Amino acid sequence: MKNLLKELCLADGISGDEKSVRDIIINKIKDFCDYYTDPLGSLICFRKGRKSSDKKLMICAHMDEVGFIVTAVHSDGTLAFDMVGGVDSSVTIGRQVKVGRNKINGVIGSVAVHNLSKEDREKAPQISRLCIDIGAENKEDAEKHISLGDCVYFGSDFEELGGNKIVSKAVDDRAGCAMMIRLIQEQPEYDTFFVFNVQEEIGLRGSGVTAFAVKPDFALVLEATTASDIDGVSGADKVCSLGGGAVVSFMDRSTMYDKELYKLAFETAKEKNLPCQTKTKIAGGNDAGAIHISGKGVRTLAVSVPCRYLHSPSCTADMEDIENSYQLVKSLSKRIIEL
Repeated sequence: MKNLLKELCLADGISGDEKSVRDIIINKIKDFCDYYTDPLGSLICFRKGRKSSDKKLMICAHMDEVGFIVTAVHSDGTLAFDMVGGVDSSVTIGRQVKVGRNKINGVIGSVAVHNLSKEDREKAPQISRLCIDIGAENKEDAEKHISLGDCVYFGSDFEELGGNKIVSKAVDDRAGCAMMIRLIQEQPEYDTFFVFNVQEEIGLRGSGVTAFAVKPDFALVLEATTASDIDGVSGADKVCSLGGGAVVSFMDRSTMYDKELYKLAFETAKEKNLPCQTKTKIAGGNDAGAIHISGKGVRTLAVSVPCRYLHSPSCTADMEDIENSYQLVKSLSKRIIEL
Protein backbone atom coordinates (compact mmCIF):
# COMPACT_ATOMS: atom_id res chain seq x y z
CA MET A 1 0.00 0.00 0.00
CA LYS A 2 2.83 2.42 0.81
CA ASN A 3 4.40 2.22 -2.66
CA LEU A 4 1.02 2.72 -4.30
CA LEU A 5 0.27 5.72 -2.08
CA LYS A 6 3.66 7.22 -2.89
CA GLU A 7 3.07 6.95 -6.63
CA LEU A 8 -0.33 8.59 -6.30
CA CYS A 9 0.81 11.38 -3.97
CA LEU A 10 3.75 12.35 -6.19
CA ALA A 11 1.44 12.74 -9.20
CA ASP A 12 0.29 16.33 -9.68
CA GLY A 13 -3.44 16.88 -9.99
CA ILE A 14 -5.07 20.00 -8.59
CA SER A 15 -8.81 20.46 -9.13
CA GLY A 16 -9.64 20.49 -12.83
CA ASP A 17 -6.23 19.00 -13.75
CA GLU A 18 -6.52 15.41 -12.53
CA LYS A 19 -5.40 13.60 -15.71
CA SER A 20 -2.00 12.46 -14.38
CA VAL A 21 -3.65 10.88 -11.36
CA ARG A 22 -6.42 9.33 -13.44
CA ASP A 23 -3.91 7.77 -15.85
CA ILE A 24 -2.12 6.05 -12.95
CA ILE A 25 -5.40 4.73 -11.58
CA ILE A 26 -6.54 3.40 -14.97
CA ASN A 27 -3.25 1.56 -15.38
CA LYS A 28 -3.80 -0.12 -12.00
CA ILE A 29 -7.45 -1.15 -12.48
CA LYS A 30 -7.94 -1.67 -16.22
CA ASP A 31 -7.58 -5.46 -16.02
CA PHE A 32 -10.04 -5.83 -13.15
CA CYS A 33 -13.16 -3.83 -14.01
CA ASP A 34 -15.20 -1.95 -16.59
CA TYR A 35 -14.67 1.81 -16.51
CA TYR A 36 -15.23 5.09 -18.32
CA THR A 37 -14.37 8.75 -17.85
CA ASP A 38 -17.31 11.15 -17.58
CA PRO A 39 -17.40 14.63 -19.21
CA LEU A 40 -15.92 16.36 -16.14
CA GLY A 41 -13.10 13.84 -15.86
CA SER A 42 -14.26 11.56 -13.04
CA LEU A 43 -13.55 7.86 -13.43
CA ILE A 44 -16.57 5.56 -12.98
CA CYS A 45 -15.76 1.86 -12.53
CA PHE A 46 -17.89 -1.24 -12.15
CA ARG A 47 -16.31 -4.24 -10.43
CA LYS A 48 -18.10 -7.56 -10.69
CA GLY A 49 -18.30 -9.24 -7.29
CA ARG A 50 -18.64 -12.84 -6.25
CA LYS A 51 -22.37 -12.17 -5.83
CA SER A 52 -24.97 -9.82 -7.27
CA SER A 53 -27.61 -7.81 -5.40
CA ASP A 54 -30.57 -5.61 -6.22
CA LYS A 55 -28.96 -2.95 -3.99
CA LYS A 56 -26.36 -0.67 -5.53
CA LEU A 57 -23.28 0.40 -3.55
CA MET A 58 -20.94 3.19 -4.68
CA ILE A 59 -17.54 3.61 -3.04
CA CYS A 60 -15.75 6.83 -3.94
CA ALA A 61 -12.73 9.04 -3.32
CA HIS A 62 -11.51 12.21 -4.99
CA MET A 63 -8.44 12.50 -7.20
CA ASP A 64 -7.80 16.23 -6.92
CA GLU A 65 -5.51 18.03 -4.49
CA VAL A 66 -5.29 21.66 -3.37
CA GLY A 67 -2.88 24.00 -5.12
CA PHE A 68 -2.73 27.30 -6.97
CA ILE A 69 -3.36 28.90 -10.36
CA VAL A 70 -1.49 31.70 -12.16
CA THR A 71 -3.58 34.87 -12.53
CA ALA A 72 -1.10 37.49 -13.78
CA VAL A 73 2.54 38.19 -14.62
CA HIS A 74 4.20 41.17 -12.95
CA SER A 75 6.65 43.47 -14.71
CA ASP A 76 9.55 41.93 -12.77
CA GLY A 77 8.70 38.43 -14.01
CA THR A 78 7.11 37.17 -10.81
CA LEU A 79 3.64 35.63 -10.94
CA ALA A 80 0.43 36.54 -9.19
CA PHE A 81 -1.65 33.55 -8.18
CA ASP A 82 -4.78 32.44 -6.36
CA MET A 83 -5.75 29.37 -4.35
CA VAL A 84 -7.37 26.26 -5.79
CA GLY A 85 -9.10 24.78 -2.77
CA GLY A 86 -8.68 25.66 0.88
CA VAL A 87 -5.02 26.46 1.52
CA ASP A 88 -3.96 28.45 4.57
CA SER A 89 -1.84 31.30 3.23
CA SER A 90 0.49 31.00 6.23
CA VAL A 91 1.80 27.61 4.99
CA THR A 92 2.75 28.96 1.56
CA ILE A 93 5.61 31.40 2.11
CA GLY A 94 8.97 30.02 1.04
CA ARG A 95 7.46 26.82 -0.35
CA GLN A 96 8.91 25.36 -3.52
CA VAL A 97 6.33 24.84 -6.26
CA LYS A 98 6.10 23.51 -9.81
CA VAL A 99 4.40 25.69 -12.42
CA GLY A 100 2.57 24.71 -15.59
CA ARG A 101 2.77 21.67 -17.84
CA ASN A 102 6.56 21.83 -17.95
CA LYS A 103 6.74 21.84 -14.13
CA ILE A 104 8.99 24.90 -13.96
CA ASN A 105 10.56 25.32 -10.55
CA GLY A 106 9.39 28.24 -8.49
CA VAL A 107 9.15 29.51 -4.94
CA ILE A 108 6.36 31.42 -3.22
CA GLY A 109 7.86 34.70 -2.08
CA SER A 110 6.83 37.63 0.08
CA VAL A 111 8.23 40.70 1.77
CA ALA A 112 11.10 39.59 4.04
CA VAL A 113 10.15 39.24 7.69
CA HIS A 114 12.78 41.89 8.56
CA ASN A 115 10.79 44.46 6.57
CA LEU A 116 7.39 43.70 8.10
CA SER A 117 5.81 45.86 10.76
CA LYS A 118 5.01 44.31 14.14
CA GLU A 119 1.33 44.28 13.17
CA ASP A 120 1.96 42.56 9.83
CA ARG A 121 4.07 39.86 11.48
CA GLU A 122 1.07 38.87 13.60
CA LYS A 123 -1.32 38.55 10.65
CA ALA A 124 -1.76 35.76 8.11
CA PRO A 125 -0.24 36.92 4.81
CA GLN A 126 -2.62 38.14 2.12
CA ILE A 127 -2.44 36.24 -1.15
CA SER A 128 -2.40 39.54 -3.04
CA ARG A 129 0.93 40.35 -1.36
CA LEU A 130 2.57 37.06 -2.30
CA CYS A 131 4.13 36.05 -5.62
CA ILE A 132 5.73 33.08 -7.33
CA ASP A 133 9.35 33.59 -8.35
CA ILE A 134 10.44 31.37 -11.27
CA GLY A 135 13.75 33.17 -11.77
CA ALA A 136 12.55 35.15 -14.81
CA GLU A 137 14.35 38.38 -15.72
CA ASN A 138 11.14 40.27 -16.51
CA LYS A 139 7.55 39.84 -17.71
CA GLU A 140 8.59 39.03 -21.29
CA ASP A 141 10.96 36.33 -20.08
CA ALA A 142 8.35 34.79 -17.77
CA GLU A 143 5.75 34.67 -20.56
CA LYS A 144 8.07 32.46 -22.62
CA HIS A 145 7.55 29.72 -20.04
CA ILE A 146 4.11 30.15 -18.49
CA SER A 147 0.57 31.22 -19.41
CA LEU A 148 -2.27 32.64 -17.37
CA GLY A 149 -4.35 29.81 -15.94
CA ASP A 150 -1.37 27.49 -15.53
CA CYS A 151 -1.64 25.13 -12.59
CA VAL A 152 0.79 25.38 -9.69
CA TYR A 153 1.60 22.38 -7.49
CA PHE A 154 3.39 21.96 -4.18
CA GLY A 155 6.93 20.70 -4.81
CA SER A 156 7.15 18.25 -1.91
CA ASP A 157 8.49 14.70 -1.79
CA PHE A 158 7.10 11.54 -0.15
CA GLU A 159 9.05 10.71 3.00
CA GLU A 160 8.86 8.30 5.91
CA LEU A 161 8.50 9.90 9.33
CA GLY A 162 9.22 8.05 12.54
CA GLY A 163 8.16 4.42 12.76
CA ASN A 164 5.20 3.96 10.43
CA LYS A 165 4.21 7.48 9.42
CA ILE A 166 4.57 9.16 6.04
CA VAL A 167 4.63 12.83 5.01
CA SER A 168 3.68 14.14 1.56
CA LYS A 169 1.42 16.48 -0.32
CA ALA A 170 -1.98 15.18 -1.50
CA VAL A 171 -2.55 12.48 1.12
CA ASP A 172 -6.03 14.06 0.92
CA ASP A 173 -7.34 12.12 -0.91
CA ARG A 174 -4.80 9.84 -2.57
CA ALA A 175 -5.13 7.66 0.55
CA GLY A 176 -8.76 7.04 -0.42
CA CYS A 177 -7.76 6.41 -4.04
CA ALA A 178 -5.13 3.87 -2.96
CA MET A 179 -7.64 1.97 -0.84
CA MET A 180 -10.11 1.87 -3.71
CA ILE A 181 -7.53 0.56 -6.18
CA ARG A 182 -6.76 -2.28 -3.77
CA LEU A 183 -10.47 -2.99 -3.28
CA ILE A 184 -10.92 -3.24 -7.05
CA GLN A 185 -7.91 -5.52 -7.45
CA GLU A 186 -9.21 -7.79 -4.67
CA GLN A 187 -12.64 -8.88 -5.89
CA PRO A 188 -15.44 -7.62 -3.60
CA GLU A 189 -18.16 -9.87 -2.23
CA TYR A 190 -20.88 -8.02 -4.18
CA ASP A 191 -21.00 -6.06 -7.44
CA THR A 192 -19.76 -2.56 -6.61
CA PHE A 193 -19.33 0.80 -8.33
CA PHE A 194 -16.04 2.55 -7.59
CA VAL A 195 -15.84 6.25 -8.46
CA PHE A 196 -12.73 8.45 -8.51
CA ASN A 197 -14.12 11.99 -8.45
CA VAL A 198 -12.71 15.27 -9.72
CA GLN A 199 -13.00 18.78 -8.27
CA GLU A 200 -13.91 17.92 -4.68
CA GLU A 201 -11.68 20.64 -3.28
CA ILE A 202 -13.52 23.45 -5.08
CA GLY A 203 -17.10 22.51 -4.25
CA LEU A 204 -17.85 18.77 -4.58
CA ARG A 205 -18.48 19.25 -8.30
CA GLY A 206 -17.48 15.87 -9.69
CA SER A 207 -19.41 13.85 -7.11
CA GLY A 208 -22.72 15.55 -7.86
CA VAL A 209 -22.41 14.42 -11.46
CA THR A 210 -21.23 10.87 -10.74
CA ALA A 211 -23.87 10.21 -8.08
CA PHE A 212 -26.53 11.27 -10.62
CA ALA A 213 -25.02 8.89 -13.18
CA VAL A 214 -24.63 5.86 -10.89
CA LYS A 215 -27.83 6.33 -8.86
CA PRO A 216 -26.61 4.31 -5.86
CA ASP A 217 -28.70 3.16 -2.91
CA PHE A 218 -25.68 3.41 -0.60
CA ALA A 219 -22.43 5.37 -0.76
CA LEU A 220 -19.16 4.98 1.14
CA VAL A 221 -16.96 8.06 0.88
CA LEU A 222 -13.26 7.42 1.55
CA GLU A 223 -11.40 10.51 2.71
CA ALA A 224 -8.59 12.01 4.75
CA THR A 225 -9.62 14.26 7.61
CA THR A 226 -7.95 16.75 9.92
CA ALA A 227 -6.14 15.36 12.96
CA SER A 228 -5.28 18.08 15.47
CA ASP A 229 -3.74 15.76 18.05
CA ILE A 230 -0.91 18.10 18.94
CA ASP A 231 0.20 19.75 22.16
CA GLY A 232 -2.18 22.40 23.46
CA VAL A 233 -5.28 21.05 21.71
CA SER A 234 -7.85 19.21 23.80
CA GLY A 235 -11.37 17.78 23.71
CA ALA A 236 -13.41 17.93 20.53
CA ASP A 237 -10.91 20.32 18.92
CA LYS A 238 -8.51 17.39 18.44
CA VAL A 239 -11.02 16.05 15.88
CA CYS A 240 -9.23 12.67 15.69
CA SER A 241 -5.81 11.16 16.37
CA LEU A 242 -3.12 9.42 14.37
CA GLY A 243 -2.90 5.81 15.47
CA GLY A 244 -6.56 5.72 16.46
CA GLY A 245 -7.68 3.94 13.30
CA ALA A 246 -10.38 4.85 10.81
CA VAL A 247 -12.43 8.00 11.45
CA VAL A 248 -16.22 7.68 11.07
CA SER A 249 -18.24 10.89 10.94
CA PHE A 250 -21.70 11.49 12.37
CA MET A 251 -21.98 15.03 10.94
CA ASP A 252 -19.95 17.71 9.19
CA ARG A 253 -20.72 21.05 7.53
CA SER A 254 -22.29 19.44 4.46
CA THR A 255 -23.76 16.12 5.63
CA MET A 256 -25.75 14.50 8.41
CA TYR A 257 -24.63 10.89 7.99
CA ASP A 258 -26.90 7.85 7.99
CA LYS A 259 -27.25 6.80 11.62
CA GLU A 260 -27.68 3.08 10.91
CA LEU A 261 -24.53 3.04 8.77
CA TYR A 262 -22.65 5.00 11.45
CA LYS A 263 -23.61 2.41 14.06
CA LEU A 264 -22.81 -0.43 11.68
CA ALA A 265 -19.28 0.92 11.16
CA PHE A 266 -18.45 0.73 14.87
CA GLU A 267 -20.11 -2.67 15.25
CA THR A 268 -18.04 -3.97 12.35
CA ALA A 269 -14.82 -2.47 13.71
CA LYS A 270 -15.44 -4.11 17.10
CA GLU A 271 -16.26 -7.45 15.49
CA LYS A 272 -13.08 -7.35 13.37
CA ASN A 273 -10.95 -5.98 16.22
CA LEU A 274 -10.07 -2.86 14.23
CA PRO A 275 -9.31 0.50 15.91
CA CYS A 276 -11.96 3.06 15.03
CA GLN A 277 -12.74 6.60 16.19
CA THR A 278 -15.31 9.26 15.58
CA LYS A 279 -14.74 12.73 14.17
CA THR A 280 -15.40 14.83 17.25
CA LYS A 281 -15.65 18.28 15.65
CA ILE A 282 -18.42 19.30 13.26
CA ALA A 283 -16.27 20.93 10.61
CA GLY A 284 -15.27 20.61 6.97
CA GLY A 285 -17.04 18.42 4.44
CA ASN A 286 -16.45 16.04 1.56
CA ASP A 287 -18.13 14.50 -1.48
CA ALA A 288 -20.85 13.07 0.76
CA GLY A 289 -22.36 16.56 0.79
CA ALA A 290 -23.32 16.28 -2.88
CA ILE A 291 -23.91 12.53 -2.94
CA HIS A 292 -26.42 12.12 -0.12
CA ILE A 293 -28.87 14.60 -1.68
CA SER A 294 -28.49 13.31 -5.23
CA GLY A 295 -31.54 11.92 -7.04
CA LYS A 296 -34.01 10.42 -4.60
CA GLY A 297 -31.40 10.51 -1.82
CA VAL A 298 -28.49 8.21 -1.01
CA ARG A 299 -27.72 6.59 2.35
CA THR A 300 -24.16 7.74 2.91
CA LEU A 301 -21.25 7.19 5.28
CA ALA A 302 -17.74 8.67 5.33
CA VAL A 303 -14.72 6.67 6.47
CA SER A 304 -11.58 8.79 6.72
CA VAL A 305 -7.88 8.45 7.42
CA PRO A 306 -6.66 10.81 10.17
CA CYS A 307 -4.11 13.25 8.76
CA ARG A 308 -2.13 16.05 10.40
CA TYR A 309 -1.35 19.30 8.54
CA LEU A 310 -4.06 18.72 5.93
CA HIS A 311 -4.03 20.86 2.76
CA SER A 312 -0.33 21.53 3.08
CA PRO A 313 2.78 20.14 1.38
CA SER A 314 3.45 18.10 4.53
CA CYS A 315 0.32 16.03 5.18
CA THR A 316 1.23 13.42 7.79
CA ALA A 317 -0.53 10.06 8.15
CA ASP A 318 0.03 6.68 9.78
CA MET A 319 0.19 3.68 7.43
CA GLU A 320 -1.45 1.50 10.09
CA ASP A 321 -4.46 3.83 10.08
CA ILE A 322 -4.67 3.50 6.31
CA GLU A 323 -4.50 -0.30 6.50
CA ASN A 324 -7.12 -0.43 9.27
CA SER A 325 -9.37 1.93 7.30
CA TYR A 326 -9.04 -0.34 4.28
CA GLN A 327 -9.98 -3.43 6.30
CA LEU A 328 -13.00 -1.66 7.80
CA VAL A 329 -14.27 -0.50 4.40
CA LYS A 330 -13.75 -3.97 2.93
CA SER A 331 -15.93 -5.52 5.65
CA LEU A 332 -18.46 -2.69 5.61
CA SER A 333 -19.01 -2.98 1.86
CA LYS A 334 -20.31 -6.50 2.37
CA ARG A 335 -22.42 -5.74 5.44
CA ILE A 336 -24.08 -2.69 3.90
CA ILE A 337 -25.36 -4.69 0.94
CA GLU A 338 -26.77 -7.27 3.35
CA LEU A 339 -28.79 -4.76 5.40
